[in-house]
Amino acid sequence: MEAAVMDILKVVDIRKPSIDRPFGVHLWPIFNALFGKVVGYPADDFRFVREVTPISTFRESASLIIAYYAIIFGGRLVMSNFGAVRLRTLFQLHNLFLTTASGILLALFIEQLTPTLYNHGLFYGICNGAGGWTQPMVVLYYLNYLTKYFELLDTVFLVVKKKPLTFLHCYHHGATALLCYTQLIGSTAVSWVPITLNLFVHVVMYWYYFQAARGVQVWWKQWITRLQIIQFVIDLGFVYFASYTYFTSTYWPHITNMGKCAGEEFAAFAGCGILSSYLVLFISFYFSTYRKGSKRAAKKAVANGSIAVDPKFTRETLGSVANGGGNGYTNGHATNGNVLRTNGSVRSRKA
Repeated sequence: MEAAVMDILKVVDIRKPSIDRPFGVHLWPIFNALFGKVVGYPADDFRFVREVTPISTFRESASLIIAYYAIIFGGRLVMSNFGAVRLRTLFQLHNLFLTTASGILLALFIEQLTPTLYNHGLFYGICNGAGGWTQPMVVLYYLNYLTKYFELLDTVFLVVKKKPLTFLHCYHHGATALLCYTQLIGSTAVSWVPITLNLFVHVVMYWYYFQAARGVQVWWKQWITRLQIIQFVIDLGFVYFASYTYFTSTYWPHITNMGKCAGEEFAAFAGCGILSSYLVLFISFYFSTYRKGSKRAAKKAVANGSIAVDPKFTRETLGSVANGGGNGYTNGHATNGNVLRTNGSVRSRKA
């Protein structure tokens, strides 16, 4: 163990931050050494090869996604005969791992992308294979892809804790694993845009779930969904543009376009379709949860006596008693559904 640590320390190189080293510390050599200690060869030697690399075929990916749905819906039936299992410590560790892993991957992406975008420009970064599909980037794409299967445990925790399963949550988790698979085998250079934005959101989101599992109240709960909506809008802008310039330059060159864009056609259709569905579903979720849902939660709480009403309050005051969502969900994840009134808002007690 001591020898392994010393080997890693040997590659630590700290300099003044620059375009080539935006963090000062050169992260890739450290990651390269750690990767080698874990898998037996350095990250520089990794190659993604279909039917050779683990979970690199459609059959493997589809089988895991189908197994996910079978486990969560079958597990819900099984848990109907048992009491809820808290698993608080394990849930905290799960979320802490995902927020940390997302942060590390995001930092590595930033280090790879900063010199490329600075020296060659944005179009080169999203449409040229030498810009958005380099060997180090493929390593990061693959590791991000693997985390999508680990994130399926989010739903397993909801099942054993006997929390409701929303369509958005279940669809989003399975579809994201499929989306990452299609982009990985489709070699889409624009992939880094939705992936880096998603990693940033996941740093924030899983940190929230970690704090909520500790019983800590977080005021910026609604901003998680807002960030996700902003993410999908930006994603679609880039993905639609990359798809447009690819198809026009390939099939209708007489139409104004920016030229070729790296990636397979099936990956373009999958990316546009799945990301578009996310945007629609998350906007619908946001308005039903944090707008209309808040008023329904307030009315229900007043009706069943959970909130004591001062006679001097007007009907308009009661109608706006909940600014935050009180229905016990954040981004498709269920909380415990306990509602209390604090400073005129309805909040869930803990996630």
